[in-house]
Amino acid sequence: MLRSRAFQPVLVVSVVLALLGFGIAPTSAATPISVSTAIGRQDGSTATVTGYVVGQPTATSTVVRSNFPNDYALALADSASQTSTSSMLYVQITSAFRSSYGLQSNPGLLGQRITVTGKLAAYFSHAGLTSTTAFSGGGSDPEPDPDDYYAGTEGKTGAALKAALHTIISDQTKLSYDQVWNALKDTDQDPANTANVILLYSGRSQSKTTNGGDPDDWNREHVWAQSHGGFGTATGPGTDIHHLRPEDVSVNAARGNLDFDNGGSTVSECSGCAADSDSFSPRAAVRGDVARMIFYMAVRYEGTDGFANLELNNNVNNGSAPYMGKLSVLKAWSAADPPDTFEKRRNETIYTTYQHNRNPFIDHPEWITSIWP
Repeated sequence: MLRSRAFQPVLVVSVVLALLGFGIAPTSAATPISVSTAIGRQDGSTATVTGYVVGQPTATSTVVRSNFPNDYALALADSASQTSTSSMLYVQITSAFRSSYGLQSNPGLLGQRITVTGKLAAYFSHAGLTSTTAFSGGGSDPEPDPDDYYAGTEGKTGAALKAALHTIISDQTKLSYDQVWNALKDTDQDPANTANVILLYSGRSQSKTTNGGDPDDWNREHVWAQSHGGFGTATGPGTDIHHLRPEDVSVNAARGNLDFDNGGSTVSECSGCAADSDSFSPRAAVRGDVARMIFYMAVRYEGTDGFANLELNNNVNNGSAPYMGKLSVLKAWSAADPPDTFEKRRNETIYTTYQHNRNPFIDHPEWITSIWP
């Protein structure tokens, strides 16, 4: 009895504190949950969610990855490569955060990991996070450390280096040929005019919306010509955006399936370009870009995934053989025109947003002469 009476005041105090809201551990929004957990917990509670920015929702089952209409919403997923809207959380961006986290103002957020606090409630009639009160992360992620991505290449040269790089860059997400259209609108965006793309050979800045097959439209140029190995537009080398670029329809036709070499006659609508019966030469500003795309293709596609083994030689007029030349000229082009800001950004965008593999010869141009001395 004495023990019971001794504890009564403590119990009374505890009850009073509980009624006043003290001494009770509240549900915390500070511990982040995954996107999948947030999708399954649409109960109106407050939560902090961590995920990757994968686009902007514009309707219940529509998320866009380019041409963002405004800064009002973004979609999160547990994987940066997620494309299924059912696995995405639609996040409302309240006015205080639009300038820093809206995708129209910050398209570079695509593919980055961020953390958001808000209310687990439907948005666009879809699993969502609304009335957001905090955002963090994104905006300052360092570029990938080449020592990490290219682990396993240390000390290797020649054929051994080529084999190691093939293994690394073969780990990629593959696009359909239709998906290539939107990808190129992002990877080849004109830095001076985000409504346009830069055409590879001609260098013209042209509206993203003028893609198609009519004269003066732009279409999808295969820098490694489809007929050199017969891969067409099948998912694989035919849709690999490391060598697919926007180009004027008629200039694309003028290049056709020609190998690359110096010389020739002027190409209409392509200042600085030249062509003859068996070769094509692009403008000087992108000759190195072209060469590094060709070197990438020769390493990535080694005949192990149902497609031809693509290789370089020192010939032109290779026709339908799985070869591309002229090797000596391509090596000289790469040395004379090193990677610039546009090419490096393009490589980064392909890696972070689309295929999740890199062109090693943009990161390490010196490997070209190691593999092809």
